[in-house]
Amino acid sequence: MSPIHDSMWNPTRRYFLQQSGIGLGAAALSSLFPGSAAANSDGEVNPLAVRDPHFTPKAKRVIYLHMTGSPPNLDLFDYKPELVRRNGEDCPQSFLEGKRFAFTTGVPTLLGTPQKFKQVGESGTWMSEAIPHLHEVADEMCLIHSMTTDQFNHAPAELLLYTGAAQSGRPSMGSWITYGLGSESENLPGFVVLISSGVQPNGGNKSFGSGFLPSVFQGVQCRSQGDPVLFVSNPEGMDRNVRRMSLDALRDLNELQAERLGHPETQTRIAQYELAFRMQVSVPEVMDIGSETKETLEAYGAEPGASSLANNCLLARRLVESGVRFVQLFDWGWDYHGTSAGSGIGDGLKDKCKTMDKPVAALIKDLKQRGLLEDTLVVWGGEFGRTPFREGRTAKSKILGRDHYPDCYTMWMAGGGVKPGYNHGQTDELGFGVTENKVHIHDFQATILHLLGFNHERLTYRFQGRDYRLTDVHGHVVKDILA
Repeated sequence: MSPIHDSMWNPTRRYFLQQSGIGLGAAALSSLFPGSAAANSDGEVNPLAVRDPHFTPKAKRVIYLHMTGSPPNLDLFDYKPELVRRNGEDCPQSFLEGKRFAFTTGVPTLLGTPQKFKQVGESGTWMSEAIPHLHEVADEMCLIHSMTTDQFNHAPAELLLYTGAAQSGRPSMGSWITYGLGSESENLPGFVVLISSGVQPNGGNKSFGSGFLPSVFQGVQCRSQGDPVLFVSNPEGMDRNVRRMSLDALRDLNELQAERLGHPETQTRIAQYELAFRMQVSVPEVMDIGSETKETLEAYGAEPGASSLANNCLLARRLVESGVRFVQLFDWGWDYHGTSAGSGIGDGLKDKCKTMDKPVAALIKDLKQRGLLEDTLVVWGGEFGRTPFREGRTAKSKILGRDHYPDCYTMWMAGGGVKPGYNHGQTDELGFGVTENKVHIHDFQATILHLLGFNHERLTYRFQGRDYRLTDVHGHVVKDILA
């Protein structure tokens, strides 16, 4: 807001109630609005103070593993022997009518998986040979085979998944959750982002941005090489004492502005500066995986000083253990069109899975061994699925690839109140459409919020004259997957 707008806003009843820190108005407002900032013992506003959800949650925190580009579910989790049997046949016209694909036109040929499948665990879950370590934790996983989305291109599909809208501008899932719950750590951000394979997510930083929510709720990207957080370290020539003095001066100036204009965001800014100062000590400490045992590093396949999904999975465990509410991992390289050897669903997929399979399985085992899996929700998946037929551009290539496909795909969760060793939903024998228990992206979002103790219709923020929520105006909780 501008100072002129602020000065007009100051005399209003809403302003009076918000500023009455020891009055009934403030108490009522804090109970009605989960995003209201709380004050610590020193009287400083803490916008990330812990807040209660709508009801008792099963999960307290989330680790979300996003395979950027979208893995081929038919080659990993959704076994279709009939598709294998009919490999090379023309795709039935009934499956193509009225459909649009990113890179395929005409009549493509059916593509059965080259990967071998077997049933694993006591649950008898079908899994590919490309992910042998995940076989070991199959009975902890809740697989949803009936996912569906509205978008078939990467960026819009990713934004729809994380913000509830295919266009940029809305708050991301991690921002909504930290807005609703706050953070259990006073020295770390409530929402941390880790990126591996060297490429940002398809939706860019909008996939972990705060949109129209206060900026304190946006994801803070941490790096496993160099300074963990950009611009948090002291500039050259400034030591910690000088930084403290400069922050004290900024605080005094901001308090003068708060006294004059009365805008609550000014107090929030003071709190953000103080958090950044504390992060200078706490972030390097939690990001130092060199303090882990040799056995733990080997279990994840992590190497101190390296940049990898393995390192990030271990960091995710350390972060939630330290009180971070939402940890988002993006891993680039899961776009299997078959345009190169690395993007083929044969050896290319196996090679990529080697970088993911071991650390993700180790993360689940580690969380369980430490007693954290019970109330930590682990989520794995991409932004959409892959076609049951060959991608048009590579139809005559020796490298097998699949096009984008929004109609049905697989995602999975573990811990945090979901049924372990459970398979939800089905698709037809060729993998073209959902035949049982369809789960739309908005249903998926509503279910995650439910596990965290929220009625997704009530976790809202008023912006431009109306109340917004993560699930837009849709979404139903998938009760069958709840433990």
